[in-house]
Amino acid sequence: MEISETDYEVRILRSVRRIIRAVDIHSRRINSKFNVTVPQMLCLYSLARRPEKTMSELSRDVNLGASTVNGIADRLEAKSLVRRQRSKKDRRKVYLELTDHGKEIIKKAPPLLQETVEKQLRKLPELEQAAIALSMERMVLLMEAEDIDASPNLLPG
Repeated sequence: MEISETDYEVRILRSVRRIIRAVDIHSRRINSKFNVTVPQMLCLYSLARRPEKTMSELSRDVNLGASTVNGIADRLEAKSLVRRQRSKKDRRKVYLELTDHGKEIIKKAPPLLQETVEKQLRKLPELEQAAIALSMERMVLLMEAEDIDASPNLLPG
């Protein structure tokens, strides 16, 4: 069965499916090559941009909840990718910092999918960016997904 160029429903659904698969494939590649999840990699990238962050700063920076980031930090610490360092000025504050192994992972890792998408979107004229944003927001409504909490990170699941 051949699909015509005006069969918009099929074209749209295929595009949505491709986006979902792209996020999933990217996530699996990161996991298999570096043994970290995309949210973990997101935290590593954030710590690479500014070497010491508190958990709350990291949580805000990556747009994930504090308990989620705490769990991620535990797993990254268990993999010797980050370490917790108590502040010398204020003993109540604990900072996260990359270990040498964590820095190596960052050097070898590809850009995150969302960074690639953001870079490509910035190249488009503002009107086209607005049209894409409106279309995507409309898709969210059509899928009755407006109540689903989502960070601006391209994460699987």
